[in-house]
Amino acid sequence: MQRCGATRNQGACLMITALLFIKAHSARVADKNFRMLGGRPLFCRMVQTLRSVEQIDRIVVNSDAGDRLLEMGLIPDERLALKQRTESLLGDTVSANQLIAHELSEEDADLFLMTHVTSPFLTAATIQRAIAAFETGQGDSLFGVTRLQTRLYSADGTAINHSPAELIPTQDLAPVYEENSSIYVFTKAGFEGTGSRIGKDPILFETPSLESLDIDTEADWSLAERLDR
Repeated sequence: MQRCGATRNQGACLMITALLFIKAHSARVADKNFRMLGGRPLFCRMVQTLRSVEQIDRIVVNSDAGDRLLEMGLIPDERLALKQRTESLLGDTVSANQLIAHELSEEDADLFLMTHVTSPFLTAATIQRAIAAFETGQGDSLFGVTRLQTRLYSADGTAINHSPAELIPTQDLAPVYEENSSIYVFTKAGFEGTGSRIGKDPILFETPSLESLDIDTEADWSLAERLDR
């Protein structure tokens, strides 16, 4: 499904691989990747979303719970590969960058896209917009952000992005951006240059508020259940 057209490499065909890392253990929300949300296991939602993005040529699911994924409905095929996580990368202290580095040592693609099953409301349309923004932009990577225009403080009470003496309207504050873990786009060369999914010159890609929800706590899960009704 390689596409040709106006891209970062004008006229070239780009191959895009999506990376999805699914862990059995969850520290704050027990069994969250396998819980039912809207009648489907949580992981199924993102797998189905990625499958619906026609620009994505290959989907790599890396997991330490492959048997359980298969039991709960994951179907590997010529487009989706299920890989058993290597023993040296097991555990809660392994970073996403370590997992990415391992996959990039085995996979070849022009662009890599990473997302999380804990972003259940991220849509195919937003993923497509992110791919297009990276292909037509000048950055070395792209990541999803939430735009904040509110008064922020550090832990010691120091104002970060405003002057308490002025109290200008929040809509007039210079925006700051929160990394929301919804989506990342990068190249192998860019990742290898920094060792990180976020490069030295990233594109900050604003995602819609609802789609930016990342399930990280039980309160997040409860909110997701209410939003999904």
